[in-house]
Amino acid sequence: MTTLEAIQQQCKGLHLSSMAQIVSQALTLAEQQAWSCESFLLYLLEQEVSERQQRRITRLLHEAQLPTGKTLATFDQNRLPLRVRRQLPWLLQGEGVRQAENILIFGLPGTGKTHLAAALAYEWIQRDFTVWFTTTFKLVDRLLRAKRDLQLDAELKRLDRFQVVVLDDIGYVQQSREEMEVLFTFLAERYERRSVVITSNLVFSQWEQIFKDPLTTAAVIDRVVHHSRILEFGSTMTSMRAEVALHRQQAEGREDESSSTPLSSEET
Repeated sequence: MTTLEAIQQQCKGLHLSSMAQIVSQALTLAEQQAWSCESFLLYLLEQEVSERQQRRITRLLHEAQLPTGKTLATFDQNRLPLRVRRQLPWLLQGEGVRQAENILIFGLPGTGKTHLAAALAYEWIQRDFTVWFTTTFKLVDRLLRAKRDLQLDAELKRLDRFQVVVLDDIGYVQQSREEMEVLFTFLAERYERRSVVITSNLVFSQWEQIFKDPLTTAAVIDRVVHHSRILEFGSTMTSMRAEVALHRQQAEGREDESSSTPLSSEET
């Protein structure tokens, strides 16, 4: 066994898989550029840490179950009200997540609430936060099944490992009393310990449509609003889906016009 092979074997034994793969290349670079021993070792360690971090981010993205393609790169920030755009840099850094703050995003259907929530979640994962994205009705169904199996506490503990849960479209769910109770339990369990991002097309005064009971509604609002940031898209924003459909229709119209050939005088 050569010295290089022995080094690779030791790296694998220590679970330094990236170092084992690149040590031969690193030795060549070190000889070519006359690295010191310290520079050589630092290079190996940096590559190992970088590769591990990338693998972790890949795993976190897989676990998060974010909707495909909804990132900041595909979101037109100019659509947002100025007061919301001004908060984005702070939100992206994840300080609110560290402080277990909630993010409440209100707006009409189609204005980009889900896109913004998913984009924020994507950026937080790049900063090593654990995130899970779900629609409200899927979460409620999951909690109900756990409760019926006498596993609600265990399920809440499993969800507690996520620093952020994005709860999308809470306004579309009309809860029965049993559904309302498990949703309330979930929000109460995370209160002041973990962050929740909620998107809704219903303002707080309409949340009684979801939670039915006025006292329960007040208790829920009290918990989610305390230590929270509220992002209001405003009532004047047009639907992103409507704009996309309009642009597609206009493009198809231009294509139809360009493909049509004018009739000659003989044809008329």
